[in-house]
Amino acid sequence: MVISSMNNYASMQKLQMAMIKMSSGTKINSAADDAAGLSISQKMLSQSNGYSQANENAADAQNASNVAEGGLSGIEDSLQRIRELSVKAGNGIYSDQDRAMMQKEIDQEKASITDQVKGTEFNTIKMLDNNSDINLAINSKGNGMSMKMVDTSLETLGIADYDVTKNFSIDAIDKAIAKVTSARNNFGTTSNILDKVIDSNDITNHNLMASMSKITDTDYAKSSTDFSTQSALNQYNYMASQANIQQFSLLAKV
Repeated sequence: MVISSMNNYASMQKLQMAMIKMSSGTKINSAADDAAGLSISQKMLSQSNGYSQANENAADAQNASNVAEGGLSGIEDSLQRIRELSVKAGNGIYSDQDRAMMQKEIDQEKASITDQVKGTEFNTIKMLDNNSDINLAINSKGNGMSMKMVDTSLETLGIADYDVTKNFSIDAIDKAIAKVTSARNNFGTTSNILDKVIDSNDITNHNLMASMSKITDTDYAKSSTDFSTQSALNQYNYMASQANIQQFSLLAKV
């Protein structure tokens, strides 16, 4: 009867294990199930979580880049208007009073540029008043590339003292426009690179999860067979145990 009880217990344990695998969807519910498989799957899970976070980081970086490019677009518009007024001021038919009115509008555009520089930020980071690089953690190991900020203040652009009522050169405005356009291109390039990084991370993560699934996911066909087999064996053991009990009772009465 002791052996029968042990068989019943073992059968019940296997039946319970098959039920857990089928209900949880994973065949590794503890280290006892597969210690090596658990170790490998946890490493894969860490990598997968890293790729997911990396893509969130990349998306944030893209948003920051778009904010910066939007600010630069506004600065370009102001610079183009200043250039138009400068060409106009170069025409000898206008009086000093006319040029003073043109300069008044130029000063307004310069003030608008300063507002763009001060107001263009992402998560409190000044995007257009900063020459530093921002490190972007865009892979599973927490690193990847850097995004270069840009300083587009009037002083850096070389037009802080630009005045069409005095001696002036449109070349100064052309250089400022070229600098801003270059910065826009850099942010645009960064955004395109981040697009490719996100796609690459998605593909790598998908393949990683597929490999992990082969290690951890329940084989329902096998588990269903195991469950049926253990259920039948458990029933058989129970019936055998009952028969043994009845036989023992009869012998006890003799």
